Amino acid sequence: MRQKTSVNMEYHTERLIMKILTPDYLREVLAFQLRNKELFERYEPTRPENFYTLSYQQAVLKYELKLAMKLNTIRFYVFRKEDPQTIIGTVCLHEVNRSAYSCSEVGYKFDAAWHHRGYAREALIKTLEIAFGTLGLHRVFARVMPENKPSMRLLEGLGFLYEGIEHDCILIQGKWEDHLRYALISPFSPHS
Repeated sequence: MRQKTSVNMEYHTERLIMKILTPDYLREVLAFQLRNKELFERYEPTRPENFYTLSYQQAVLKYELKLAMKLNTIRFYVFRKEDPQTIIGTVCLHEVNRSAYSCSEVGYKFDAAWHHRGYAREALIKTLEIAFGTLGLHRVFARVMPENKPSMRLLEGLGFLYEGIEHDCILIQGKWEDHLRYALISPFSPHS
């Protein structure tokens, strides 16, 4: 039987701080969501009516913290070391499965003001280290909408391989959208 693993509440990279947040950060999270409302809503399911409220964000942070403690879903909010109060992105390991599947889906979103500076790449590298090292996962996969070329380039640059199209995969803003699926196998896993 595998030993129970834990993840740290905070990690550092060369330029970034990545944190699992408590509800104390609800104002920062809401500001991040509001700054990027138009961008994020293009790629995500329809938001509940009260999504852009402090009470909703507080509930989300409480729920995410519980999931992280159970190692089910682990969302890191990303800050620049130069400005440790302003969230510039998130990277999340969704539905960590440590059974025979030993996998997780990785998702990420970054503030439009900080695109094309390598921050998403830096945060994803650290998240993959956690997924494959700390959690001992065998496989991490990602889904990308076909028009999201920057995300495809990011994944391919990290070694993810294109696996195919998942037709009508996710309901985005009331419409079933196709997604391209990419995956990366752990460099530590024995291959058959």
